[in-house]
Amino acid sequence: MRFRPLGHTRESIPVVGQGTWGIGGEMSQDSSRDNAGILALRLGLDLEMKFIDTAEMYAAGHSEEVVARALEGRRDGVFVASKVSPRHFAYDDVLAAAKRSLKRLGLKQMDLYQLHWPSPKIPLSETMRAMEKLVSDGLTRYIGVSNFSVEQMREAQQSLSHEKIASNQIEFSLIDRSAEARILPYCQKEGLTLIAYSPLGQGKIPRGRGSSFKILDEIAGKLGKSRNQVALGWVLQHDSVVAIPKAADPEHLKENAEVADWKLDEENYQRLAKAFS
Repeated sequence: MRFRPLGHTRESIPVVGQGTWGIGGEMSQDSSRDNAGILALRLGLDLEMKFIDTAEMYAAGHSEEVVARALEGRRDGVFVASKVSPRHFAYDDVLAAAKRSLKRLGLKQMDLYQLHWPSPKIPLSETMRAMEKLVSDGLTRYIGVSNFSVEQMREAQQSLSHEKIASNQIEFSLIDRSAEARILPYCQKEGLTLIAYSPLGQGKIPRGRGSSFKILDEIAGKLGKSRNQVALGWVLQHDSVVAIPKAADPEHLKENAEVADWKLDEENYQRLAKAFS
């Protein structure tokens, strides 16, 4: 497994981790496939994808509970991240939400706590003051944001008195490259990690058709890789990017893990960039 630095920290995290959207339910709890979710997460850990990202919003908190069960007896060496919902961005609400997440996760401290989406209702300075309090109280090690623009990242950092933002979690894939315009360059310049969610285009890449996908399949065939592996490798070409694909199928998990030890060559990277421009 390859590792990359997390922002300005001394932490290194796997280049391929595990997303958990849909595990335990979506916007509400659905326990019918909890055991399958636990098995998938544990297999991912066996494959050295020891970075798990979740959120209080996922399955109304139940996703965090499923993660806790997957981590039983296996917490050592696993980087655990969660996210606070915008409705909890007021100072006291952030602190309370973090404590609820920790309880559901069965942890005393998260590795990374992120603002899930920007909020137009709560001053960012108030929210970041609470995030800094969580660090000083030992409830999270690092602070991150998610779905933030360059301006919002800049404001968030300016609102911190002594901590630094470690990361911005953003959608990034061959078919959603909006982050390339400003967010990725900013992260590279400022030393932030871009955590790519939906790196397979929310499942669209496996099912995609058309001339762009013919080129993807051609490259995959020549390299002896799957379509998904090449698409994931394309996202990971940037040194400041890590990815958190969500997978429940054992073969998909194994494919994702294999990408961590392989890099797409520059010629094929550029061919794909042009094909999906």
